[in-house]
Amino acid sequence: MKRNRWGMAAAAVGIHISIGSVYAWSVLTGPVMAALGAELAAVQWTFSLAIVCLGMSAAFLGRTVERLGPMRSGLLSTLCFTAGLMGAAWAVEVRSLAALYLTYGCIGGIGLGVGYITPVATLMKWFPRHRGFATGLAVMGFGFAALVAGPVMQQLTALVGLPRMLVGMAAGYAVIMGASSWYLAPPPAAPACADAPMRPAFDRSLTAAEALRTPTFYLIWVVFFINITCGIGILSIAAPLAGEAVGLTAAEAASVVGALGLVNGLGRLVWASVSDAIGRVTTYLLFFAVQVIAYSRVAAGVGEWELYLWLAGIISCYGGGFAVLPALLAERFGLRYLSNIHGKMLTAWAAAGIAGPLLIATVRGATAGFTVALEVFAALSLVALVLTAVMGRVAPHRY
Repeated sequence: MKRNRWGMAAAAVGIHISIGSVYAWSVLTGPVMAALGAELAAVQWTFSLAIVCLGMSAAFLGRTVERLGPMRSGLLSTLCFTAGLMGAAWAVEVRSLAALYLTYGCIGGIGLGVGYITPVATLMKWFPRHRGFATGLAVMGFGFAALVAGPVMQQLTALVGLPRMLVGMAAGYAVIMGASSWYLAPPPAAPACADAPMRPAFDRSLTAAEALRTPTFYLIWVVFFINITCGIGILSIAAPLAGEAVGLTAAEAASVVGALGLVNGLGRLVWASVSDAIGRVTTYLLFFAVQVIAYSRVAAGVGEWELYLWLAGIISCYGGGFAVLPALLAERFGLRYLSNIHGKMLTAWAAAGIAGPLLIATVRGATAGFTVALEVFAALSLVALVLTAVMGRVAPHRY
């Protein structure tokens, strides 16, 4: 079958919009707590485990993804992710929190990690002159997924119950991810549908082991970690922050959270496309400049519409950081081993998934408010801004 790059983009979005439903976990917390008789903190560890396993499986299975190729890697992701959902249905039926951790958290989390990195490098090869746009298309689906999956999960749970909803979602995602994986393939040597070939930026692409021996890798890791830590921290408190800052009701704050999900998805495509024009390092500099100002302003106290503006800016930079990262890595280390290098970099996501909410909870508990936490995030963003400027002065590596 003849494949084209727009079909490849649709396949990448199909995989990411499926696995991105993990961001709709908050919709399931109430029904899971009721079904298992568990406390919120215990149930939330399921989500944390899924994010940790996403990062770790992406790190340790990146080489496997390269060896299997995009189609078989996509099918492996489909198998693990849907098995995690089916296992979660069984865990609810037997009322076992440990089984939920194992299935949705660990097995499903492995599917998340493999599925996240599988389409990215492939899609960039089909869009050689617009790599930022290509990765933005793919990860945009991950950002938008909660907007689609959340209401569907809520309605189906009310209609058929939690276990059947999980089974039904597993079946639906098996079809979407299976078809998308089957379509994925690397481009021909000189695809007529792709942009004109680019002059290689490197004498030779670095392997993951070679990349890990460069200071640039760790500079990018810390910058990426800070961006996610602050962004996830804000996502975890967006509703109560809006309530405390400008007196929104619970319903109004929930609509703000939904709007931020839209900004998260759009920010990924917009910022990635911008990075094609102004460069990846300049884009990251803009991310942190915006965030230093935004956190400082919100901490100082702002009106309702200014709060919305700054929160939207923060979350767009959070989503954009995910979208611009693969293109930045390709420019710094080459494209050939990108899946493995990208996977190693996603350990920052696993660490930040715990660090962000934990930092917020700790500082809020000590200060009885969000002001100090926002000031800490402003300081961290300033550190990341300086590190990004340093990274920009380091030339791409050649071996």
